[in-house]
Amino acid sequence: MTLAALVIALSLNVDPAAAASATTNPMTRSVMNYGAAADGSADCTAAFQRALDAASAANGGIVEAPTGRYRFDGTLTVPPNVTLRGTFTYSPSHTGLRDKGAPLPVYGSVLEPRCGAGSEEGAPFVTLQDNATLQGFSVHYTEQKTDAPEPMPYPYAVAMRGNNPAITDVELLNPYNGIDASKNQRALIRNIHGQPIHIGLYVNEIYDIGRIENVHWNPWWTMGTPVYKWQSEHGTGFLFGRTDWHYVINTFCFGYDVGYKFIKTKEGVCNGNFLGIGADDCRTSLVAEDTAPMGVLITNGEFVSFRAPDPTMIRVEKTHEGTIRFVNCAFWGPARRNAVVDGVGTVGFSDCTFMQWGHAPKGFEKPDDDRQPSIDALGGSVIVRGCEFMENRPQLRIGAEIERVIVSENLVNGKIRMDDQSRGGKVIIRDNAGTPAGRRWKRIMDDRPGFRAARLN
Repeated sequence: MTLAALVIALSLNVDPAAAASATTNPMTRSVMNYGAAADGSADCTAAFQRALDAASAANGGIVEAPTGRYRFDGTLTVPPNVTLRGTFTYSPSHTGLRDKGAPLPVYGSVLEPRCGAGSEEGAPFVTLQDNATLQGFSVHYTEQKTDAPEPMPYPYAVAMRGNNPAITDVELLNPYNGIDASKNQRALIRNIHGQPIHIGLYVNEIYDIGRIENVHWNPWWTMGTPVYKWQSEHGTGFLFGRTDWHYVINTFCFGYDVGYKFIKTKEGVCNGNFLGIGADDCRTSLVAEDTAPMGVLITNGEFVSFRAPDPTMIRVEKTHEGTIRFVNCAFWGPARRNAVVDGVGTVGFSDCTFMQWGHAPKGFEKPDDDRQPSIDALGGSVIVRGCEFMENRPQLRIGAEIERVIVSENLVNGKIRMDDQSRGGKVIIRDNAGTPAGRRWKRIMDDRPGFRAARLN
């Protein structure tokens, strides 16, 4: 024990032996000092776990993995109050859509798990406990093959448990399942990029507010391959079960069967605040099987669907009993319909933009495609207010089992076409504005460039 440490200990009335123990335990450890191999040649599970356990025994600390490729034949647990940190301070990206030909991860700190191949059941690769953090890595499943007819199943890459776990600045390049953010409180998921193939992020059993920020699932690993085709037919970007008022900000997914999916589990359903979210090139951008009565609130979203037999941006299923609201969102395709709404809950669209409905992909055309409505309201209560419908096609079809509908103060390209087939439901349609009529306006529209004028012809 140094003289300075002894003086401080005595002045603070601290036991000198305890002070010596604290000062001789470093805050930061390197996995290299515990036997890790940074060339991908040997199993690093035991070395990493020894370093993590040593930090835990010292009441917390940081375990660093320098630049290198680290192979894992087993799983890791990051104990309470410990951070496992790599070299990245922001999530990197690799091959795929944006930078074809770039190398797979060979720079920075790269974790290469092999454990659990063949089944999605079993222990996740990394489990984060209370106040534990995973930061600054690329995670690359080297035995996952792009040309296989379907992907190799694995358990989740990361599971978050306990109170206040965090994963930040990480690229999940190609896991089968990405992050299991269930059975925790106040988890933080921030700056995560990559291409989980089956499920990107799963949230359930959350009873205190969690945060998801800047999580983007893009085809950084592969595109136009058999595995990517499988992903587009079977994958889900974001899956939400029971959570109490989650904050979800700036999230995005590309190339999935379903972009965002809200389900009912035995624990319950989701309520939350979703801001600036997006789903592109998904067969269905968002599916709501059920939500909480206090609502899922979605603001500034963008939803794009244009593949599959029946491309649709929003599907609210017959099982839906809660509330879901879309505010200042944009919907485009080309798709058959922008939204199909069913159930007995409430769905609202306010200040939204609808375009490119009434279409179908080549090979899946139907004779009535151009007569399909932007919104197919089959059941429940629906509010459509202050929106713009840019196609010169039917805007709304109100089904026989609808309970209540309010459609007001919307702008319509062409004539107002809203088909009311309700039987006893309360329907209010008023104060909607179509395109002005008359030769003067026709001449103005014919001379006007842009999407709205083109759709009048």
